[in-house]
Amino acid sequence: MEALINHGINPIRVNGITKQRSCFPFESKPNLKKGTFGFQIGVVNKKKNKFSPLIMAAATVGNSQVGHFENTVPSKEILELWKNGDAVCFDVDSTVCIDEGIDELAEFCGAGKAVAEWTARAMGGSVPFEEALAARLSLFNPSLSQLENFLQQRPPRLSPGIEELIQKLKANGKHVYLISGGFRQMINPVASILGIPQENIFANQLLFGSSGQFLGFDENEYTSRSGGKATAVEQIKKDHGYKALTMIGDGATDFEARRPGGADMFICYAGVQLREAVAAKADWLVFNFQDLINSLG
Repeated sequence: MEALINHGINPIRVNGITKQRSCFPFESKPNLKKGTFGFQIGVVNKKKNKFSPLIMAAATVGNSQVGHFENTVPSKEILELWKNGDAVCFDVDSTVCIDEGIDELAEFCGAGKAVAEWTARAMGGSVPFEEALAARLSLFNPSLSQLENFLQQRPPRLSPGIEELIQKLKANGKHVYLISGGFRQMINPVASILGIPQENIFANQLLFGSSGQFLGFDENEYTSRSGGKATAVEQIKKDHGYKALTMIGDGATDFEARRPGGADMFICYAGVQLREAVAAKADWLVFNFQDLINSLG
């Protein structure tokens, strides 16, 4: 299995996001353009007067609309924490990668729609994470051979700018971690691409029997339950003595890490999914990793 995972898997990189500086202080000042299914969020290229879409976010329901966020421009204190912090922890699904890994695996195994509905509920914080994880896996019970085929046929799709951001963080002496409710078997290739060591991964583990049959997941992993990301962050800070640590993600389980003893600030990345309730509580809301790159100096 490890041989398969570490065997030169090349990522599919997603292009198309303009890396020009806008008239705003930060690149991710959102531009809202109403489309057939909701609001499309993007950046206006002033020179070409062209709208560059980033995501389809928060389809409208009735009269509800994407709200106005006042945290897209960080305070001086938040910028200082970001620039001077010791470590950065990233969520993986819909943050480092543009996909939700379990949804992709379920779709590959023929149960994509039902699992995606559970994922939306879990990431919105409406159900305990451990309940949602068990329920989603029970809908398709992936075998080891299915997982191996998936890894071979569906290489990671990295979010635009994430490689450059992580390279710059490491060049500035910051330690980088991946903390995910997804599975190590699917995250290992991502970590390999980004040069993140295995010991800096906190994620779940799929379990298989001697014949490759699905047995479940390791319930001893921090991230197998609600509040697990917060516990992982607290353990990281305790083990390494970091003075300032940032958590970056898109979901409710990522925001949970922002508590005393845990992450010192939470950056909501909405370049793939905009979860309004989570975005509104973030210390800093970004739609483009270029904002974070630029602010490092």
